[in-house]
Amino acid sequence: MLIGELSRRTGVSARLLRYYEAQGLLDARRGANGYRDYDEESVVTVRQVRALLDAGLSTEVIRSVLPCTRGEQPGFDWCADLRAILEGEVAAMDERLDDLRRTRGTLAGYLAQP
Repeated sequence: MLIGELSRRTGVSARLLRYYEAQGLLDARRGANGYRDYDEESVVTVRQVRALLDAGLSTEVIRSVLPCTRGEQPGFDWCADLRAILEGEVAAMDERLDDLRRTRGTLAGYLAQP
């Protein structure tokens, strides 16, 4: 299928699909005319990428995780190091949350002053 069809079926813009390809998240063959040609599995891959982005993962992390995904939700086949990668991401998010709480506390303290 051409990029426009993949875009229509996934709700993801053609520009973003090209970005996913550049990031190594999506594969396309090139036709004789130079147009990208995607297979049916690309629809599932794009939906997996969107779900993982919504979970807060970067495209770099998704590139490592994607080979271990299955289904559109996605589910996981627990490949080597996958659990460690995801645990590392959760720990990094916890750290960012702690930083935000501290920053919020500082700002709230400023607002509490007369």
